[in-house]
Amino acid sequence: MSAVADTINHWFSFPENIEKLLFPSRTHDSRENENREFSSIPADILDTPKEIIFYLDVPGLSKSDIQVSAEDESTLVIKSGGKRKREEVEEEGCKYIRLERKAPQKLMRKFRLPETANVSAITARCENGVLTVVVEKLPPPPKPKTVEVAIS
Repeated sequence: MSAVADTINHWFSFPENIEKLLFPSRTHDSRENENREFSSIPADILDTPKEIIFYLDVPGLSKSDIQVSAEDESTLVIKSGGKRKREEVEEEGCKYIRLERKAPQKLMRKFRLPETANVSAITARCENGVLTVVVEKLPPPPKPKTVEVAIS
């Protein structure tokens, strides 16, 4: 009887299995699943007159686990293959009874940068689980000069 109960419990565990029942095509598309994982990384973006600042939550990852780059002069790419390291239990007889704080296995987020972004002057720092990426803006192009021409 417990096998039946386990099966019923498995099928009615929310929300993963209900989504599999309602949208079976989504569960087979690994790219869709990856994009859903990537999009779950919270980010705040601050646009100032001189720069654009990205704040991303990367709990448990160190700065050596994260790569920041610019693709095609217009896309900011943030990647990580690092894993959060669990605190080791040294005392005998101790064990974890619940592990809910897991970091994504792979972290990747892309942001389209405006034309005014200076991709050669991107800086980043990782402090207390927050990655801060600063993208400087180029000065605005000079306004076109209008010359009056006299008609003779």
